[in-house]
Amino acid sequence: MASSEVLGMDWMGTGGPGPAIAPSERELVARLRRGDAAAFESLVREYQDRVFDFCFRMMADREEASDLAQEIFVSIHQAMRKFREDSKLSTWIFRISKNHCLNRLKYLKRRGRGRSEGFENVPESELADALGGLPKPDEALQSKHDQALVQKAIAALEPEQRALVALRDIEGLSYEEIIEITELPEGTVKSRLHRAREKLVHLIEQFER
Repeated sequence: MASSEVLGMDWMGTGGPGPAIAPSERELVARLRRGDAAAFESLVREYQDRVFDFCFRMMADREEASDLAQEIFVSIHQAMRKFREDSKLSTWIFRISKNHCLNRLKYLKRRGRGRSEGFENVPESELADALGGLPKPDEALQSKHDQALVQKAIAALEPEQRALVALRDIEGLSYEEIIEITELPEGTVKSRLHRAREKLVHLIEQFER
């Protein structure tokens, strides 16, 4: 099984067109800024699965991912007035999600409670069951076994590398969106992503043995 096939990645792609907020998003943002509860419920319904999935990729722990997703939507609600309409709403949401995850990982590391560090000891059947309940932007994975293998490898990456792989190769965001989310230069994003992919391939091959 080739590692690139397992991941289902288009590693040579350059990303889609640059981010721009759509008219429908402008209307939603306007309603959110007015404190429209129905609009916020709509936002949560639209993004909750993607936010949870990203958090799970970052934390490798369903409980942590669930707690973080709730915190992230509270932050989104509180910061809605600060949203700049020169970027896509999804880009802004992922930036908040990324910051929450990285901060939580740093906190757990300081406390010696990085539950994702023990991820490799979780039975593969549990990993597959957990992934089976998630939305699958990476549906090209051939089986739950392959999904569990990839998640195990992602969990072994450094946090910044996990974020880049999750954003580009799983969520399918463009490089321009990732640059906005990470606030890194394009060259830095591409070089770090390249190194993360190389390491990911090595880890997958190691775990397959």
